[in-house]
Amino acid sequence: MKIRIEWTYKTPKGEETVFISEEMLAIKGLLIAEDLERTGRAKNIMFIDKFDSMWTIKELKGYLKGIETEPHNITVYFDGGFDRGTNSSGLGCVIYYDQSGKSYRLRRNAAMENLVSNNEAEYAALHLSLLELEHLNVHHLPVRFFGDSNVVINQMSGDWPESILSGWAERIDGKLQDLGIQAEFELVPRKANAEADRLATQALKGIEIIATSEMTTEL
Repeated sequence: MKIRIEWTYKTPKGEETVFISEEMLAIKGLLIAEDLERTGRAKNIMFIDKFDSMWTIKELKGYLKGIETEPHNITVYFDGGFDRGTNSSGLGCVIYYDQSGKSYRLRRNAAMENLVSNNEAEYAALHLSLLELEHLNVHHLPVRFFGDSNVVINQMSGDWPESILSGWAERIDGKLQDLGIQAEFELVPRKANAEADRLATQALKGIEIIATSEMTTEL
């Protein structure tokens, strides 16, 4: 979760002004806020999330402690492919998340029949990623979704009018609400979505992949 810090600064002579920081990760913001608090000149320290909800230091500490052993800091990439010759679809999603001090990558794909277009396959891939988040027991957390489909990203962001595939959008919105997920959708170039695209292609070829691996940082 990303937040901004808002606090009142008071000089020794009693002059006051309010500062608001740039956006940063919650854990970093908490460290800075605690340091500000120790100066004795920062008052009324609050955190503001992307939904303009206000958090106290105590509330943010409790939130971060509560999610430490659960998946958090979640990023999802999704992609769908459609073969007109066989009317079959391949779905792929990659989920990055942190849990218990470690970082993980989950890869999942699936073949699907009875879809009618590449756009529908893209929606189905996004829905597949939500089912995986549900299996991970992700709930009431912010999640960033990245895809290369203008149709899906713009409609899920509310920037496009309803279409013949709006039923998928409603189904996805329903699942997001059930899980309490605060979704943020972002369009990325196909190159940046290569891993999810590869999973979708493998699904079209009958290669099923369900794998979770720990991410390591090489020095």
